[in-house]
Amino acid sequence: MSTAVAPVRSLRSGTVLADLLPSSRARDIALVVGGAALTGIAAQIAVPVPGSPVPVSGQTFAALLVGTALGARRGFLSLALYAVVGMAGVPWFAQASSGYTMPSFGYILGMLLAATVVGALARRGADRSVLRTAGAMALGSVIIYAVGVPYLAFATGMSFAQAVAAGLTPFLVGDALKAALAMGVLPTAWKLIGRKG
Repeated sequence: MSTAVAPVRSLRSGTVLADLLPSSRARDIALVVGGAALTGIAAQIAVPVPGSPVPVSGQTFAALLVGTALGARRGFLSLALYAVVGMAGVPWFAQASSGYTMPSFGYILGMLLAATVVGALARRGADRSVLRTAGAMALGSVIIYAVGVPYLAFATGMSFAQAVAAGLTPFLVGDALKAALAMGVLPTAWKLIGRKG
């Protein structure tokens, strides 16, 4: 009986969802490329916000999900790949944009940092329960805005208050919905894995 329980504990301790796949360099490369591609695809789910150069998109949700599922190192590499390829001209930022001169580029830099942080938290079990997942997603969102909003103000010449009104306030409801989705998906995935283990 104790031998059946031990593998589940060792499986869950210090691991992220991606660690459950057979370990290899090819796996890590595929996960990094897949995470970048997922973020690029999710970025195309975008709705313009009147009065803001920043659209509501799926890329923030994808970035946080990638970081949580892949862990800090692979999450960082995945979002770095996403950023570098987009800066090189591939139109897979929100609304099929690319480059680094757009006012919303700070959010992409924030996603890079946020994916790394939530990935590190996931290694400590932050994606195993609803409340912990909510905390990780909230922190990730704060990091994205902490980089994105000042960058928006700098890039557009807006005051900080104007940047908050254009680049943060309209997105809070959507971010709450994205966090709720993550709160359902991630802990459920771990519960299913625990049952199979």
